[in-house]
Amino acid sequence: MIDRRILLASAAGLAGLLGLRWLRGGPARAETKPAQKFEIEKTDAEWRAQLTPQQYHILREHGTEPPFTSPLLKEHRKGTFACAGCDLPLYSSETKFESGTGWPSFWKPLDNAVGESTDTTFGMARTEIHCRRCGGHLGHVFDDGPKPTGLRYCMDGLALVFHPASPSAT
Repeated sequence: MIDRRILLASAAGLAGLLGLRWLRGGPARAETKPAQKFEIEKTDAEWRAQLTPQQYHILREHGTEPPFTSPLLKEHRKGTFACAGCDLPLYSSETKFESGTGWPSFWKPLDNAVGESTDTTFGMARTEIHCRRCGGHLGHVFDDGPKPTGLRYCMDGLALVFHPASPSAT
């Protein structure tokens, strides 16, 4: 005969596993405008041929790199951070700051560089940031950044490439 404690513990364990699966979710389900068109559109095969597997996962599948793994986290030279998918300039090094979160952070994008959509993964609504030209997922924006904007654009380093300023510009 099954002891009631064993039955309850088993049911609780099963519920916990199902809850973890729900929290983990599948690929991010960002709510974008239906059939949103971008200036640069490629087939899945074309994106896979152009990007590394990690870049593809982040830019095209809304993935996230592990914190503190991006070489761009320690990039402090003057220059521009651009989209790894289409090379559109996105952020100036002048707006980069150390957030302590483990991802490159900026307090402001360049004009007409990024778009926003709502990301509802993990049971919460967050503002996702994507490249306005190719639609590549870049990261999220939060309202806990420094002045003057109070915003923290928390970007995946693999979604970006860095272009140093010319020596005469520094």
